[in-house]
Amino acid sequence: MLGMWSLLLLWGLATPCQGLLETVGTLARIDQDELGKAIQNSLIGGPILQNVLGTVTSVNQGLLGSTGLLGGGGLLGYGGVFGIVEELSGLKIEELTLPKVSLKLLPGFGVQLTLHTKVRLHGSGPLGGLLQLAAEVNVSSRVALGMSARGTPVLILKRCSTLLGHISVLSGLLPPQLFGVVEQTLCKVLPELLCPVVDSVLHVVNELLGTVLGLVPLGSLGSVEFTLATLPLTSNQYIELDINAIVKSVAGDVIDFPKPPKPIKVPPKENHTSQVTVPLYLFNTIFGLLQTNGALDIDITPELVPSNVPLTTTDLMAFVPEALAKLPPDQQLLLSLRVKEAPTVMLQNKKATVSIPANIHVLSYLPAGTPEALFELNGVMTLNAQLAPSATKLHLSLSLERLSVKLASSFAHTFDASRLEEWLSSVVRVAYVPKLNVDLDVGIPLPKVLNVNFANAVLEVIENAVVLTVAS
Repeated sequence: MLGMWSLLLLWGLATPCQGLLETVGTLARIDQDELGKAIQNSLIGGPILQNVLGTVTSVNQGLLGSTGLLGGGGLLGYGGVFGIVEELSGLKIEELTLPKVSLKLLPGFGVQLTLHTKVRLHGSGPLGGLLQLAAEVNVSSRVALGMSARGTPVLILKRCSTLLGHISVLSGLLPPQLFGVVEQTLCKVLPELLCPVVDSVLHVVNELLGTVLGLVPLGSLGSVEFTLATLPLTSNQYIELDINAIVKSVAGDVIDFPKPPKPIKVPPKENHTSQVTVPLYLFNTIFGLLQTNGALDIDITPELVPSNVPLTTTDLMAFVPEALAKLPPDQQLLLSLRVKEAPTVMLQNKKATVSIPANIHVLSYLPAGTPEALFELNGVMTLNAQLAPSATKLHLSLSLERLSVKLASSFAHTFDASRLEEWLSSVVRVAYVPKLNVDLDVGIPLPKVLNVNFANAVLEVIENAVVLTVAS
């Protein structure tokens, strides 16, 4: 039977609210399966634990080899803390079974982590012949949760104790009086061997938790910095992290847009899944950063549109002949589109839309001449947003749903500008929307949650947020 290491990770004294997010930050719900897998993977291949355990399947290499814990100067070698045992019976550690991880979350209290292991020893028996022993171990550690100077969750080992379980003789003979001495010696040295292993496990977990936060570049636009808003919370199935996403310009200025007045009602999380909730605030902030950087502005000339899209004064006169009939024929048009206000993103009814207000100046010009203003339009572009997650980002792709315009000023008579909407829509679709999608290629960063890959996540648009759910 395998022994157990029980590690209690104190994550806070509150439980997550029942689906209602009281802030507008990014919400991450980490399923207990993901935490268990992360720790198990670290024990198998993580460099930090390898430095402690070495190769646990062989006594001839690693920290259990001739120069490691079992070696002449090692912790368990001759002259080390197992010297007493060696003098009595010549025992040496033969194998430390790779721990198997199981996990249980304690709502409102913490996490109980169980690592199962067995220590095998061998040596020359006091009555001659080979003596082989197997010892079961239960190591209990109490860990406090704090916060590092940079705002990341950090687990601190406060107390560690071991309870030696059943010792069985696999081969050879061991007198009862010597059996007791061996048992006492193991009780003395096992904490010195196994408590540093627990500390190393915490070090690995802290590194993984620390990657949730940090600075994520947004190309030429700026960056997003994730910070922890509150201490982590636990339910019986997941750990909840309330994360602030702070968007900064290239100059380091915080781009702060008004937050929604109402909290986000997040749907319940199913068992064996993890969730990340991306709030509306982050969408609006990213588009606000695009607007302040001038990335939403464009000058559209005939070179930017295909030949089947008309962009000359002759074509324009055909749309509104009574008002624009006196335009010089066959001159090229320049559409100067400027976005002077931040776009508005709407997330509701399983749909994501973006509304971009724009001033459109229509000018005519000859190839070697100076552009001449014809009229100005106030317009609103409504675009549908297709959302697609990758491992680390939420990507957006826009398509024009409709364009509405009103005449702001004109060199000639006033006219009904809505008659130009179909023509302008075709121009925007071929010249402006592709540019937007290139600028949006940076995506919206997702916090890194214990290496959870959200590329195959189920995406749900709820009111004022997008929820990504991935199976553990």
